[in-house]
Amino acid sequence: MENSKYFYIWIGLSALLIAGSAAAFSVYGLAKLFSGAFLSVVLMAGSLELGKLVTASFLYRYWDMINWFQKVYMTIATIVLVFITSAGIFGYLSNAYQGATLEFEKQSTELIAVEERIEQLEEDKVFLKEELSVAISELPDNYITAKRKLREDYNPQILMVNEEILDYKKTRADLEIGLVSTGVDVGPAIYLARTFGTDIDTVVKFFIFILIFVFDPLAVMLVIAYNQALILRSKEKKLTQGHPEKEKTQTEHWRDIYSEPVGFSGLVEDDERMDIIGQNGNDGLHYDVEPNEPLEENNPEPRKILKGGVKIQ
Repeated sequence: MENSKYFYIWIGLSALLIAGSAAAFSVYGLAKLFSGAFLSVVLMAGSLELGKLVTASFLYRYWDMINWFQKVYMTIATIVLVFITSAGIFGYLSNAYQGATLEFEKQSTELIAVEERIEQLEEDKVFLKEELSVAISELPDNYITAKRKLREDYNPQILMVNEEILDYKKTRADLEIGLVSTGVDVGPAIYLARTFGTDIDTVVKFFIFILIFVFDPLAVMLVIAYNQALILRSKEKKLTQGHPEKEKTQTEHWRDIYSEPVGFSGLVEDDERMDIIGQNGNDGLHYDVEPNEPLEENNPEPRKILKGGVKIQ
């Protein structure tokens, strides 16, 4: 691709796609941040994105022609706009992440609450049984009716706790199944968080920072590279103007040289010429008498010319 004369088009397309997507994400993220004036923020952020790219191109093309104040201010403005765009992209990706994990976090919180409730009910159940055992042990052995009455009083409470535990366990099972289906969207983040021993939010923030570090800065660099490619191409056209053979590549020159056909008549003529040279023992300059040439008055000999077409007396 680097040998293609249309490589500058690929640079321009890459710059357009990356800069366009970065601008779209940034504008959407900033508009969400200031949702009270959505359309106004879209217009403002969109114009700033276009101005940033134009400013970067202007600085590259006319750096030697502008004064120091323009250089300093426009350079700082471009850098600040890069940071603003990165902040907008961060807001957009964070919003997308929160939307994907909102249901997952909700179900995770409910699951934690259910597990805590089950543990509390288990402790209540153990406490009721222990209290029943203590109350029965304090009664004499012949107080059978009283012991039966204590069991009748405590058993409904224990059964109620058991039923509540079963209900919460069913709820926990449903939440776990829901987490499996919901966690598919954030499965890679969960796996990485477990691998590095951290939480999901830290992993996602790390990847977002990596993306914004190369996103908009790369777009600006590609815009500058596109301007550079256009300038170099314009210079090459000026150098090759009026010399179309210079536009050919080395491969095309070799193809032209080795693809020229050699006629059979030319080979025969060269062989005859070499035979005459060998017979006469001279340097190969032979002359023919042109029978149709008129004779000059002071020169009775006919005019002689070289085979190559150069006439001599």
